[in-house]
Amino acid sequence: MKVIPLGERLLIKPIKEEKKTEGGIVLPDSAKEKPMKAEVVAVGKIEDEEKFDIKVGDKVIFSKYAGTEIKIDDEDYIIIDVNDILAKIEE
Repeated sequence: MKVIPLGERLLIKPIKEEKKTEGGIVLPDSAKEKPMKAEVVAVGKIEDEEKFDIKVGDKVIFSKYAGTEIKIDDEDYIIIDVNDILAKIEE
């Protein structure tokens, strides 16, 4: 299935990080906070492209409770408003 965001929205895929305690115990998903880093999968129509220089493949940090979570082929994604993107991650 292909999902194309409408308006000034993005389809992002959360980046899951394995969390361990200092003692080396891996924490289950239920004990972790929701990830706030994601990779941009699709971009809708952004009016002010200079202000929001975001394209497919960029890694971003987004607001903690923003967006709508969806599942596509058993993978978690979020449809989010471009204004809920806080920063781009450059490596």
